[in-house]
Amino acid sequence: MIIGTRGSRLALVQTRKVAALLKEKGIETDEQIIKTDGDRFTDRPLYQVSTGVGAFVRELDDAMIADGIEIAVHSMKDLPTVRPDELVTAAVLPRDSPYDVLLTKAGLTIDELPKNAIIGTSSMRRRAQLLRYRPDLTIEELRGNIDTRLRKLEEGQYDGIILAEAGLERMGWNDMVRTRLDIDMFTPSPNQGTVAVVALAGTPAVDAVALLNDEKSQIETTIERLVVKDLEGGCTTPIGAYAKFESNGKRIRVRAEVLSCDGTKSIKVDEKISADNWAEEAEKLGKDLANSGGKMLAEEAICYIQELKDQKEKK
Repeated sequence: MIIGTRGSRLALVQTRKVAALLKEKGIETDEQIIKTDGDRFTDRPLYQVSTGVGAFVRELDDAMIADGIEIAVHSMKDLPTVRPDELVTAAVLPRDSPYDVLLTKAGLTIDELPKNAIIGTSSMRRRAQLLRYRPDLTIEELRGNIDTRLRKLEEGQYDGIILAEAGLERMGWNDMVRTRLDIDMFTPSPNQGTVAVVALAGTPAVDAVALLNDEKSQIETTIERLVVKDLEGGCTTPIGAYAKFESNGKRIRVRAEVLSCDGTKSIKVDEKISADNWAEEAEKLGKDLANSGGKMLAEEAICYIQELKDQKEKK
């Protein structure tokens, strides 16, 4: 089978992991690198990339549908909530760390950062959560692959940067000094830390890839998508969601929130739902989040982001 992938080091590590797992099942694969808008335009914030939703995904989707690429490997948090009918998320791999981490040259915690410290991130969610916790921080745009971001930190362009811990782990950088951010205050993006494998619907690839699926991670990530679905936000909207089975396997704790872009307003839910009726209860929780002001806050954030984009285009 042909595997479509982005060309970054992290994307290739993820893709080759999937290829190795498939090989264990007796399935041979070939790699095909496809460049996305999110990869091309690293000189601007994601909200300025013309594709908007799915900036790291759309070209891979198009290649699968038009050119017959059987499967593609994605960081699941990049996948838009609404997907083409021709494609199926055939497998969700066991989840890695869902946490955001702070990296500084001195190994500081977020509370130890000096006043007005410059923090780099490309995420509007992380920006909003950082400003909610430390309004004095100066948040500046940070684009580029994981190597580029670490180089910019080392050069002193930032006092600290925020990354997903899962990316560091997959690169094998487990000894890198970092501080985990509290998951209640810094609820991650839906599906953060998870790799998904997408297949062409109606092809043998669906059943082949399904052999890799981790049911627990699939349920948790599906819940996260259901809870934020009614907010109708894109990948640049400040939205977080995290679902995790309790140790007894009978309940699932679900945390989700939407924030204003400056972090001064937020609406959140934090509830436990039944593992036997998770889909229905997650949908209800999502409607509660949207109807309690979350949808309005998401719409305000989308309007604000569009205004920023319009201002940049005028310049």
